[in-house]
Amino acid sequence: MHAPLASPLTEAKNTGFGWLGIVRIGLVQASIGALVMLATTVLNRVMVVELGMLAAIPAGLVAWHYGVQLGRPLWGHASDKGNNRTRWIIGGVAVLAAGGVLATQATIWMESAFAPGFALAVLAYSLIGVGVGAGGTSALALLASGVAPQRRAAAAAVTWIMMVAGIVVSAITVGQLLKPFSQERLLLVAGGLALAMVTLTVLATFRLERQAGQFGAAARNEAAPDFRAAIAEIWNEPAARRFTIFIFVSMIAFSMQDLILEPFAGLIFGMTPGQSTQLGGQHQGGILIGMIITGIGGSAFTGKRPDGLRVWVVSGCLMSAAALAALGLAAISGPGWPLGINVFVLGLGNGVFAVAAIGAMMGLAGAGAKTREGVRMGVWGASQAIAFGLGGLSGAVGVDLARAALASDGAAFQLIFMIEAAAFVLAAILAIRATGGAALRAGLATREREVFA
Repeated sequence: MHAPLASPLTEAKNTGFGWLGIVRIGLVQASIGALVMLATTVLNRVMVVELGMLAAIPAGLVAWHYGVQLGRPLWGHASDKGNNRTRWIIGGVAVLAAGGVLATQATIWMESAFAPGFALAVLAYSLIGVGVGAGGTSALALLASGVAPQRRAAAAAVTWIMMVAGIVVSAITVGQLLKPFSQERLLLVAGGLALAMVTLTVLATFRLERQAGQFGAAARNEAAPDFRAAIAEIWNEPAARRFTIFIFVSMIAFSMQDLILEPFAGLIFGMTPGQSTQLGGQHQGGILIGMIITGIGGSAFTGKRPDGLRVWVVSGCLMSAAALAALGLAAISGPGWPLGINVFVLGLGNGVFAVAAIGAMMGLAGAGAKTREGVRMGVWGASQAIAFGLGGLSGAVGVDLARAALASDGAAFQLIFMIEAAAFVLAAILAIRATGGAALRAGLATREREVFA
């Protein structure tokens, strides 16, 4: 048994973030999503289509930025010990914004001087990885430790919905501002986006941490354990270990299309940069709707049983698999296929899966006997980052190899989309155990102790 976290009187006072505070953290997530969108969609498209590079080049850069995020557990642990998550959030977003502007300049430079341009791109994507890892992990840790246990899943859904909304709005806006496309306009838009998102983050976090409650280990005034002890505790916990593996596999499936969707739209359907960016916005719009549906419907299920989110996770994976199989048919059908609807349905399935998995993650975030939320969210964030890097790189490299072997763009994209669909089916199978009642009971039991002690 854990020691009681608070007396009833203390619990009454320790309400933590209200919905306004949660929305303000959501604005931080939206800023991060908007800045990452620039590097992973717009610049990816420009390198492959406008500059004629192999898809493996931007895929490798994006994979590198995910590799840098292996430091998430360390940054989360540092924010646990430092008692100033706001500093890590603002600093992370500022580094991310600087990296985005440098990445844009590097992309332009690579057309005339590839070697120095690529070297600058490696530095830029390193900064992007550091910024996302430090800022994003600290924001999630602040959310998990500053929100009352019974509200964590709903709060996670709200912030992720806002992040996707930020991606959608920025994708549509950037797409419009890039018409007509030019390299000078691209650099100007990137700089404006960076300045706007850093300003939004500073305003959103102003005096925000003062409103946070203290739940979990922080409420017991326990010092955070050293890093090795924290990692050992998490990995020796069966529920956390199974969930880490599920996150890894499912996020590989989720990310394989990430770097090839816009080149697919350009090469197979002849879309312009602005049009393909807006197509990416339709995908993110589907994710947004899926998250809203699951956030509302999933709450009713989780209120009745600990594995109530399992059906949502599995359904989202299978819906994503079906939409990807349809994209495989679109790859050989070409113009005339309802591509926008197809991509929207893919986003819908992705959103259902993602928010249900996030709800389960938040349920386990505060379940540690000694570990704080920062390092636990960092471990899952690192697993997600590795999977995103491998998924994006394998999708792009797979397309390059398939195009060379099959001598057909359509057949190459069809093969990769079918492989990704199979990966989502595997993720659905893993989800049955990873998000079942046994996996979540530890987290829910801990939350009950926190609320009713």
